[in-house]
Amino acid sequence: MLPVHLQPQSHVPLYIQLRDQLRALVHAGDLRPGDRIPASRELATMLGVHRTTVANAYAELESEGLIQGHVGRGTFIKGNGNGLKITPPAPPVLNGADGIRWELLFADERGDEVLSRLTASAPVDSLSFVMARPAPEHFPIDELQICVNAVLRREATDVLNLGPSDGYGPLKEALIELLRQEGLTVRDENLLVTDGCQQSLDLISKAFVRPGDSVILENPAYPGAVSIFGGARARCLGVPVQTHPEPGGSLGIDLEALEATLAANRVKLMVLTPDFQNPTGASIPLASRRKILEMAARYQVAIVEDHIYARLHNREERIPSLKQLDRSNIVIHIDSFAKVAFPGLRVGWIVGPPAAVERLRQVKQTTDLHTDQLAQATLAEFLRRGLFTKHLAKMRKVYASRLRALDEALRKHMPEGTRWTIPDGGMCTWLELPLGFDASELLIHAKERSVLFAPGRYFYVQGPQPNTLRLGFASLDEKQIARGVSTLADILRAEMRKRERGVRRAERSRVALV
Repeated sequence: MLPVHLQPQSHVPLYIQLRDQLRALVHAGDLRPGDRIPASRELATMLGVHRTTVANAYAELESEGLIQGHVGRGTFIKGNGNGLKITPPAPPVLNGADGIRWELLFADERGDEVLSRLTASAPVDSLSFVMARPAPEHFPIDELQICVNAVLRREATDVLNLGPSDGYGPLKEALIELLRQEGLTVRDENLLVTDGCQQSLDLISKAFVRPGDSVILENPAYPGAVSIFGGARARCLGVPVQTHPEPGGSLGIDLEALEATLAANRVKLMVLTPDFQNPTGASIPLASRRKILEMAARYQVAIVEDHIYARLHNREERIPSLKQLDRSNIVIHIDSFAKVAFPGLRVGWIVGPPAAVERLRQVKQTTDLHTDQLAQATLAEFLRRGLFTKHLAKMRKVYASRLRALDEALRKHMPEGTRWTIPDGGMCTWLELPLGFDASELLIHAKERSVLFAPGRYFYVQGPQPNTLRLGFASLDEKQIARGVSTLADILRAEMRKRERGVRRAERSRVALV
């Protein structure tokens, strides 16, 4: 039997694990040219996985030239013409000299399997639920053009020059007014303009986190946060997010688990998304927010509040943010324009205590000097003219309609045993397939029918649940959503039928002959 050991709980899909282990056996000489390897059905039975898992691993190895299938004979390690074992390709030659093997210089080890790789070969016209992004057909381009022209006529020399590292003055003034209208009182010294929430998290990790520091993340979590704090060599502690709480429980981060984690560890930061958490869409109720603040103050732990989805709500009244409720000055609040209007302009902000903001400003100054001045000035003009408020009201209606369409399609098409979250805002929902199904395997079949989604395993800090997936609905219209969900449901039903047939065959094989 091949010395292959798969780890179902790993975030790496099973077929990638199998591909990598077989490749390693070839390169090590344990599998030599001409050696026969088991057929896909045979190896799948040996490993206890779906045949598709093995077939996909074999397909990748065949495309690399490591194996070759022969009809009627089987699959063999491909020879290289001289009987020697296959070795990895030599480094490329650059400008007549040996090139550097850059992968040996990388500062950390990261798997080559990311979501973009899984979806890379999909048709360009695929229905993609992968990303939580705003609808590009609704970008207010004409209004933005007016703002750009006005800024260039009025202050081209200033905005095309270097600017202050804490942000362009008129934008900070406009943000302070926007936040005041939303119930958050902020002064200039509390505010730092950044290149968006991703940079804000990166600056926070650089300013506050040392290798080995404990950081609490939601589990599942935004993958960007996991990458940033993991890259900072933090000890990332995942606390479960409740999407279908038991009676007496509440949505959002599990408060009992949070308390236990704080009590058992010396935690420096906790990173939370109280509104429409990515990827689950869950929101933390007001009472739970107050308990979280009380815990953080008691254990002396700073909170990083990701507020990026909060404006996209369908509620009659917004729930106050953690920063609005903060009486102990322990919350750093990050936000951005990216989910409402302009993801490509890369402008966001941090609100926090003056000492923390000044430290973050110093880190930002050494990172990129300042955020793009023209983008800041344009958004300041967009805010000053009232265009942001107008556009936000429009997009709330658009996304509310798309969310309703998603819920209706899921209710209509999804088989029994599947459950999902329906948040009252945001850009994504979270599906749990029946136990035993792997969303990464489902994606392989969905991609063949031009439908894409994000398997849940990519969002977990630890203990990934293979039967979960995220659907980002904001960038698809109602008809596309209905068609995509119907296709996914068809694929899931087909896989369920295959499983039922396999169970019946297994039961028949156990019937005693008398």
